[in-house]
Amino acid sequence: MTQNLSAITFFVDNYDSAIEYFTTVLKFTLTEDKVTGEDSRFVLVTPPNSATSLLLAQAKNEVESALIGNQAADKVFLILNTDDFWRDFNDMQAEGVVFLEAPREEVYGTVAIFKDKFGNKWDLIQTT
Repeated sequence: MTQNLSAITFFVDNYDSAIEYFTTVLKFTLTEDKVTGEDSRFVLVTPPNSATSLLLAQAKNEVESALIGNQAADKVFLILNTDDFWRDFNDMQAEGVVFLEAPREEVYGTVAIFKDKFGNKWDLIQTT
């Protein structure tokens, strides 16, 4: 049996500003953007060469709005694995991404935690 995650729901305040952030700052690809109803779209952004996308969901009520930037409470929500940590770290810093710590070497690789524009924590990691 083969299974994989194809998409993870990611709450945002605005589709277009989220698309701009992910495609410009994090260099993801806009892989799908379809209108699915009034004020509703099916929007996927995908890291380069990844099989898993983020399904952007524009918050429509107070419960969903409360999740923006807080999808994993205060824990790291997503792990962005890279083949070149320093390239991506430097590019992201140049784009204004806020890293919460200096890069560190661990037994599993080079890693640093950053916050996206919404407030969610991510690991940027190059595994050894």
